Amino acid sequence: MSAAIREMAGTDDSLNFPFAGGTDRAIARAALDGAGAAADDAAIEAMIARYLTHLPGALADNPRYRVLGGVGQLLDALEGRPGYAIGLGTGNVEAGARAKLAHGGISRRFAFGGYGCDHEERPKLIAAGADRGAARLGVPARECRVIVIGDTDRDVSAALAIGAECIGVGTGPFTPAQLRAAGAVSAFDDLEAPGVLDALLPA
Repeated sequence: MSAAIREMAGTDDSLNFPFAGGTDRAIARAALDGAGAAADDAAIEAMIARYLTHLPGALADNPRYRVLGGVGQLLDALEGRPGYAIGLGTGNVEAGARAKLAHGGISRRFAFGGYGCDHEERPKLIAAGADRGAARLGVPARECRVIVIGDTDRDVSAALAIGAECIGVGTGPFTPAQLRAAGAVSAFDDLEAPGVLDALLPA
């Protein structure tokens, strides 16, 4: 994102805000606006296109990139279980999300999703993902128990806004206690913590 806004506005000083829980389009809009550049749809799309050209190199050069502990084990436990559809809910546009997942070797494990290219507002993109998951199960979304796993208060509020549950994980800027206070039905330090799978399964 820094490289993209520098190319468009000559500086990345406008990216001085937290990204956590944001969407790519909202981040691009705020960066362009803060730099005094046009922030219309065309400019946002142009910045995201530039961001996507820089993303593979940024992923390759980032020593902190890792698949968080417990992700693989949780996917193993849920994949193929009748009545479950596993999707991705993210503010990233789909191409960016797929690049990040592919770098960790797990893109194929998420058959569908709700993405930042579906909508700039997080609740609406989460709803789009829920609709796709319900379609895969052959039932209306209103008949599904939708669970969002998230690590920010924006994940919690987006889940609540569409009538879903949120399970919090303290792998981001918020603690489990803060996520519970925001409305998560349960929250854990990470996906390796005891009880995570139980929280996802029917009582």
